[in-house]
Amino acid sequence: MRSILKTTTIGVLAIALHGTVLVSRAAAQCGYSQWTTTDALQPRAPEAAVQPESAALSRAADDRGSGGQIVGFWKFQFVSQGSSGIPDGAVVDNGFTQWHSDGTEITNSFRPPSTGNFCLGVWERTGASTYALNHFALGWDSLGNFIGPVQIKEKVTLSHNSNQFAGTFTIDQFNPAGNVLAHVQGKVTGTRINVDTPLGNWF
Repeated sequence: MRSILKTTTIGVLAIALHGTVLVSRAAAQCGYSQWTTTDALQPRAPEAAVQPESAALSRAADDRGSGGQIVGFWKFQFVSQGSSGIPDGAVVDNGFTQWHSDGTEITNSFRPPSTGNFCLGVWERTGASTYALNHFALGWDSLGNFIGPVQIKEKVTLSHNSNQFAGTFTIDQFNPAGNVLAHVQGKVTGTRINVDTPLGNWF
């Protein structure tokens, strides 16, 4: 029990400092990137600033309209803003997500599968081009100890061509009793993927 509590405490501290439960390579599912301690101290530029292929990806997406719908396959990125202990501009997580026509959603996060890199959510349309997502995950450390559930919320707006979205996100890590252990927030962006989208330098 003492070992589990120690591991959990370390994990929560790492969330507060880095946006990831990674002191002992632990991480909350789908919520955080796999930084090392050194990496966490160096904010990474947002995706558009570091990936010259982003313009080509957008042009390929523009070739196929989506009828103003969020439904589809997306590349996403979370960037910290206003998170305690995490530099603004630091990339918290990225990966792939699918928004389904039945109001459900699934995310494949760019993290080690052993810590749980898939998680699920539900969404609804809140305006002409705006959407809200409520997303749940399970937080585990690298030793297989359960930290607690994770709640991720997004509020996003589609671009005029419906092939980009941007908005805000929050991540709350809870313990099994439902008490908040850590909170992360910032900006989320997404680029639609279609059958013509090149791979590019995505990560």
